[in-house]
Amino acid sequence: MKEENNQIEQLEGMVQELNYLHQVSQRISEKKDIDVLLHEIMESCKEVTNAEASSLLIYDEDEDNLYFEVALGIGGEAVKKIICNMGEGIAGWVALNRQPLLVPDCYADERFNPDFDKQSGFVTRSMLCVPMLKDEKLVGVIQVINKKNGMPFTERDQNLFQILASQCGISIENARLTEVQIRQKAIEKELEMARMIQENLLPDYLPEIENVDLAFRLKSAKEVGGDYFNVYRLDDDHTLFFISDVSGKSISAALIVSTICSCMMTYQKIRTGSTDLKGMVTALNKVLIESTTDEKFATAWFGLLENSSRKLTSINAGHNNTFVFRDCKLFKELNAGGMFLGMADVPYDTEEIQLSTGDVIVCFTDGVSEAMNKDGHFYGEERLIKWVETACSKYADDILNSVFNDVFEFTEDTEQSDDITCGVIKIN
Repeated sequence: MKEENNQIEQLEGMVQELNYLHQVSQRISEKKDIDVLLHEIMESCKEVTNAEASSLLIYDEDEDNLYFEVALGIGGEAVKKIICNMGEGIAGWVALNRQPLLVPDCYADERFNPDFDKQSGFVTRSMLCVPMLKDEKLVGVIQVINKKNGMPFTERDQNLFQILASQCGISIENARLTEVQIRQKAIEKELEMARMIQENLLPDYLPEIENVDLAFRLKSAKEVGGDYFNVYRLDDDHTLFFISDVSGKSISAALIVSTICSCMMTYQKIRTGSTDLKGMVTALNKVLIESTTDEKFATAWFGLLENSSRKLTSINAGHNNTFVFRDCKLFKELNAGGMFLGMADVPYDTEEIQLSTGDVIVCFTDGVSEAMNKDGHFYGEERLIKWVETACSKYADDILNSVFNDVFEFTEDTEQSDDITCGVIKIN
């Protein structure tokens, strides 16, 4: 009769365990918040093993240690502040060796670290600790401590616990994957928004200027940068050419580009016949200093053309040199100006050049000169100069097409890491 009662108790225990495992599977399939789910699972672990406390530690791959994600029972909050090194204590040993451990008397086991009890005020008698693995990869460990009846944990407890550890490992990894997917979608949305801002700010068309042939183009990278260009017809005799590159990428860069664009448009509206290039650049610089953080700045080249005299006034604010070609040879590099925009309230210098029929001006961002091929080599300014020299007898649009084609031939299938922007101004 006694043997029959024991068998009945064992069967009832097995049914209870199966029901519990079924409940855990259902909870996991409900796709609850991972923190809520893990707390529920560890609470149930404590209940089904009749334990005083239970805890779940996550493996931090970067730091190569374990931290408490869930700690239930007396001293739980104190325990959660503790970091467990690999190989340290029972949990550290289990994590390092990827093996479960059944410890009937913790203080008699040399692997046990009593410092955890000292910090938490809890007294650990016995422990069951198993690793959480997903495809042989360590996710963390779970453990239950001290059976309430004073007895040690059993192999049956261990078998059940290993199944639970597997379920927890799957849940955590799935939650991590979901979090990565959500984060990736947010990044993609931000990139798309940045691309839209950039595209909307670019001119729909370039103005027609007597005896001047124009071509400008911007090819955005996958991770949108801060390139921008525009051509402003200030009046019948004055045209402003502008190209810039904002530090950083995505939304932050796009917003600074938007600020620059707004300032340039405002300048056009409020100017009263003045063509003071230095004053305009100084004002733009002050706006960027006030509206951006220290690590955000922009490089830019400004060219003001007086069409009647063919005089070009230039300011280079920390940007790539603008090249002037004459008779299909590099004639001059426009580099006078000053610091980056948005860095410091400093004066800017101008330089002037008298243009002639056939002169070609090429402005560009570092996306051109620093375009990289599969061998890690840059396209470089020297190659750009030589290429323009061979094509400068053509129309501006043909010269620009030629440059872009050569850049992409150089980089081949290498992913574009930065915006590529270039402008060609040809004097007819």
